[in-house]
Amino acid sequence: MRVAVVGAGPSGIYAAEHLASQYQVEVDVFDTLPVPFGLVRYGVAPDHFSIRSVRDKLAQTFENPLVRFRGNVTIGRDLTAQDLHDHYDAVVYTYGASLDRELGIPGEDHPMSIAATAFVRWYTGHPDAADFGDQLSRATEVCVVGLGNVAIDVTRILIKPASELMQTDIPQHVLDSLARSSVKKVHVVGRRGPANATFTTKELKELGEIPGVDVIVNAKDIPSDREFASGGSKIVARNLDVMSEWATRKVSNEKSIEFHFFSAPDALDLDRGILRVKEMEIDENGRLSPTGSVNELQSDLVVRSIGYRGEGLYGLPFDHVSNVIPNSEGSITGLESSYVAGWIKRGPSGIIGTNKKDAVSCVNLLVQEHKGGQKSSAGNIDQLLADRGVRFIDFQGWNRIDAREKELGASRGRERTSIHEREELIRIGLGA
Repeated sequence: MRVAVVGAGPSGIYAAEHLASQYQVEVDVFDTLPVPFGLVRYGVAPDHFSIRSVRDKLAQTFENPLVRFRGNVTIGRDLTAQDLHDHYDAVVYTYGASLDRELGIPGEDHPMSIAATAFVRWYTGHPDAADFGDQLSRATEVCVVGLGNVAIDVTRILIKPASELMQTDIPQHVLDSLARSSVKKVHVVGRRGPANATFTTKELKELGEIPGVDVIVNAKDIPSDREFASGGSKIVARNLDVMSEWATRKVSNEKSIEFHFFSAPDALDLDRGILRVKEMEIDENGRLSPTGSVNELQSDLVVRSIGYRGEGLYGLPFDHVSNVIPNSEGSITGLESSYVAGWIKRGPSGIIGTNKKDAVSCVNLLVQEHKGGQKSSAGNIDQLLADRGVRFIDFQGWNRIDAREKELGASRGRERTSIHEREELIRIGLGA
């Protein structure tokens, strides 16, 4: 049995690992990027060492001779869904949800209005990322719209002293831009209140530990009955405790982070440096409604962080409302021997462990439904790629990239420096 996995992030690698180790299935893992690991490499902030280290565990999957990595291969361009169906007994799609959601307000198309997804790609060294160094050199105050962990990560990277990021694997050009940044204040803006935020407490607390930066919270926004407001959630209760303590602090530093709860973005006028927000209130049933008051926040740059969404792939069905591939327990609707796992199956939710459970469940279903047969040898798909002029990167190529990034880091007194140029990654990966 031979299976193709599309997407080399955690979901895809967990699926490959389970197929190979539990069922002795041959697996080819494809990714449009020259390197594996998906959001573990290009979604997790550089200063979150423990989460980024998960890639070392994920890499072990490719040491199994039954599992092959084929990077720099775009499904829908280099290979079609039909190609995969012709060459493999089954296909598992795990390519995630990489697009951003828009606010849908006037002025959002301004050059100083950007998506958190794009900003995260930049500071993690994604090969296709835009460069935001110029924006940071022109922005003194930034509004980050969103009340989730990505918003917290973006806020922290924006305001944290560049010296605090020296020991991370952040790309050198990003580190240099952050060192030149003129950002003095970050406003964190959300339409709901602190009890409705989806921060994890560990991420939230990190904001209060940044040297030389005050965190400002309006005590009026903190629910008077914190136990009731938490609804029994220990995470919410801990978050409210953290923010309550911040609300008592005095402002003493030049740099600051200020939370603006119950503030719904209404319009951007970034030529004047303004984000207009509608003041919101919440009733006893949890329904939000505008109070009628409008406030203006000073902002030279706005980063929206209101979630990810998936995109369709030619040859596959796609639900344009929920932005996922329609499926039944992981089996793609209307396509034989085709499966889906991870964010493109269920939407952007959960943690890395959630994706592992999801991938394992998908693989078990695949094996249960498999009707037998082996469609092709390992060499056939490589020959097809070669005939089409595709320069694919295998796992030995990743090992060469890995070694070069460590060498580059050592030359600068760092453990690793991420390489961000696609052509450079391909050149190193091919051993050129």
